[in-house]
Amino acid sequence: MDAPATPLRASWLGQIAYREAWDLQRALAAARADGRTEDRLLLLEHPAVLTLGRQADGSHVRATQRELRRRGIEVIRVERGGEVTYHGPGQLVAYPIIGLGARGLLLRPLVRALEAAMIDTCAALGVRDADRREGHPGCWVAVGSPAPRKIGALGLRVERGVTYHGIALNVSVDLTDFDLIDACGMPGVISTSIAEEVGRTAEPPTTESVARAATVFARALATHLGAPLDGPLPPAADAEAERAELERLVGATTAGDSTGPAAAPATEASVGAGAVGG
Repeated sequence: MDAPATPLRASWLGQIAYREAWDLQRALAAARADGRTEDRLLLLEHPAVLTLGRQADGSHVRATQRELRRRGIEVIRVERGGEVTYHGPGQLVAYPIIGLGARGLLLRPLVRALEAAMIDTCAALGVRDADRREGHPGCWVAVGSPAPRKIGALGLRVERGVTYHGIALNVSVDLTDFDLIDACGMPGVISTSIAEEVGRTAEPPTTESVARAATVFARALATHLGAPLDGPLPPAADAEAERAELERLVGATTAGDSTGPAAAPATEASVGAGAVGG
């Protein structure tokens, strides 16, 4: 008899600063590599921030430094693959901290599962023509048209066989913020959102809309991975309690280890489709 699939533990964290979530990801990835925690899925949104993949071309940030300072938007270079990314309110961000070997999973099937979960989330929320686009990882709308629109994308990092970074899906995000960048490092790429596609353009970005999408996405990803889903999801989830639990876990797993997560060996792989629209 086959052993039962190991669970995927989801945590809804609400809105959280990028650097805080970045530190948390790296600490959890190190703990997962050492067998001190299970596979996890962090679900959240960020305040406005731009991130650059490790080999991204910074010239695709179109906004001036003065404009970015005026708006309080930081530009951060990170380890993932891909080009410049915009994150902001109204955008679902999901970070899978998954031990590939322990789950018998290769990187490419994980990418496909993440894409499929984004497509399923779009469909459940009313966008029925979301799909993959050959040669452009992520999630797109109107793929067969002369002007396909990008609604979701991914950029991953793998260290010691454990993934981190992840996907971003535009739910109710302010699409004018994508004017700050050449989305995907490709001038002229059109960014869209679930709200835009279903005609709710007058609605402002809300954490509540992201929370609804997070629940759908987590269930879809678990299904595509063949994994039982554990952990409370919105609306029942308590973001503050989940954050406190993860902070305690990270503190416990690094206690007595003076090296911390920075001691992880070099990257095994990275893959990126840039940001949502990036």
